[in-house]
Amino acid sequence: MTVQLPAPEEPLRMVAVHAHPDDESSKGAGTTARYVREGVEVTVITCTGGERGDLLNPRLRDDPTVTLEALPEIRRREMARAQEILGVDHLWLGFVDSGLPEGDPLPPLPEGCFASLDVTEAARPLVEAVRRLRPHVMTTYDENGGYPHPDHIQTNRISLAAFDLAADPEFAPELGEPWAIAKLYYINGFHRQRFAAVSRHLHAEGTPNEMLDQMLQRYDESHDRLLTTRIDVRDYLDIRDDALRAHATQVDPDGPFFRITHDAERAAWGTEDYELHISRVPVKLPETDLFAGLRHETLEARA
Repeated sequence: MTVQLPAPEEPLRMVAVHAHPDDESSKGAGTTARYVREGVEVTVITCTGGERGDLLNPRLRDDPTVTLEALPEIRRREMARAQEILGVDHLWLGFVDSGLPEGDPLPPLPEGCFASLDVTEAARPLVEAVRRLRPHVMTTYDENGGYPHPDHIQTNRISLAAFDLAADPEFAPELGEPWAIAKLYYINGFHRQRFAAVSRHLHAEGTPNEMLDQMLQRYDESHDRLLTTRIDVRDYLDIRDDALRAHATQVDPDGPFFRITHDAERAAWGTEDYELHISRVPVKLPETDLFAGLRHETLEARA
């Protein structure tokens, strides 16, 4: 298998694969905003339309125009606004949101929803996108989906499948010329190390955050993550928050997430964190750049 490394004049490219509109703004948004502004071609790929999402902003619950029937179209408009704020390109894969099953036992998944589909078949549009966009880096969720929503778990599965299948010349040649992505990362946004560091800082300042303290009661050492790669996003927190607020139906602007000051985040934990899950190029860990080993100056030094 040949990995095509970027030429000196060629822009670096990445795809960030997410389950629903708003995930791109709550997971890795500082990273994508930073790379866009550094000249990287970044495409967010959203697997579903979020059709079975809930209305999570209490300010909108009395708005007669915001109904469950209208929610899919509203979420598309919100995604377009977040895309504009982040500066990324965007692609819908077109699958139907599976919803978050509740109950004991859990009910079956809705027929035809994203999480119910065969992984190889569901990976096909992602394979086509990878072969057309030719990214050097892919980011996605870990094997538990970051948290166990069936669409997040399915996003992990089709990302891993597409990483392999896009490079296989014998798989679906009608989907384009094979392309081997150099590096695949898991987004490790929700982990105890970060929560604990920020919580300690806030307690020391006398401004504890209820949400963080509740999370830490649930997150023991089993929720630590392997952090191979940490991206400094301290200059991009405003963009991240503006993009998340663009998903107005999905976030409470007065909620505890937005009550953590940027000064506290910068002081306690100013990075977004990743696990390098697969690399087809030599690496040296830990990293501070998803494109470590792929930038032309690095290639020249290695030669």
